[in-house]
Amino acid sequence: MKKYKSAQMRREIERLDGSESFDVLICDFLQPSVNVPASIRAAAVLFQHNVEAIIWKRHYEVQTNPLKKAYLYGQLCKSFAYERAACRRFDHVVAVSTEDRDLMRREYQLEAVTDVPTGVDTEYFRPSGNVRREPHSLVFTGSMDWLPNEDAIQFFAKQIMPLVKQAVPDATLTVVGRNPYPSLLELSKRDSSIIVTGRVEDVRPFMESAAAYVVPIRVGGGTRLKIYEAMAMQMPIISTTIGAEGLLLSDGAELLLADTPEAFARAVARVITDPNLALKLGTRAAATVRTKFSWEKAAAVFGEVCEHTLAASRSQRTRQSSQGNKDIEKGERRVEKPVEPHVMPEISD
Repeated sequence: MKKYKSAQMRREIERLDGSESFDVLICDFLQPSVNVPASIRAAAVLFQHNVEAIIWKRHYEVQTNPLKKAYLYGQLCKSFAYERAACRRFDHVVAVSTEDRDLMRREYQLEAVTDVPTGVDTEYFRPSGNVRREPHSLVFTGSMDWLPNEDAIQFFAKQIMPLVKQAVPDATLTVVGRNPYPSLLELSKRDSSIIVTGRVEDVRPFMESAAAYVVPIRVGGGTRLKIYEAMAMQMPIISTTIGAEGLLLSDGAELLLADTPEAFARAVARVITDPNLALKLGTRAAATVRTKFSWEKAAAVFGEVCEHTLAASRSQRTRQSSQGNKDIEKGERRVEKPVEPHVMPEISD
């Protein structure tokens, strides 16, 4: 977390907080929390897009190299300890799924935590009708400098794609996202069925031209907005259970779920060789995301959480001020009880 520390950011937060020009501070992601002062006037909300300790836990679980496994265990312990302490500093924590909410309540002993359903810009992510779909083509989108995405593509390229090509020899995978790792670039040079674009200005044409969207995530946390984006693009989607974790979707309705290489490959082959199945999945997915998971719905719930947090924060400070005056009258001195460190690397998902 040290690399995210910024003295300049901390000073700016303190300056703005002192100006009393806003009521609520929202810390977006865990990492910037290292710059939030211990005491601020504004109500403070932490928006947790993932439970970071879960990501390290899943990396640890799938790693087979003993040295790397030992390193990941250490990172898991550190992540758990920091994340628990950081979450408890904020007036309210926002989770992106009921699973994450319940996990933080259980493992971090949080009371003020609410799940807010994630959403997508359903006007922006919409098929144009001007791009020809390439049969037997697959697409994955996401920043390739994020470890869960890197693991997903390594898993797909090494264990799933060979099985897919046994059933559909001309199948291709296009990986769209910034900073692809070196071994993936080398693989794309050796294997013409793996296409790597790097960063692009607009992912939609790449999505619209593909026959199916794949999410072979094994170690992620939170929820995958990429699935909602693919749904809005009316794409048939094949995902692991972890890839679709926290999303209120049904296997066989809005997408297909598969966790083993064999099952995932079979699902991919079914979708890209059966146009009727692909159309059915894509149409149902688009209808669901536009009805339930638009930006407007998510923003309304998030706004309610901020208003509730502000009201609760003001009420608490009024009570504390009143109690402080009583303590002064009695000649008493209130001492805050420190939170004892609690490390539980065997965190359960």
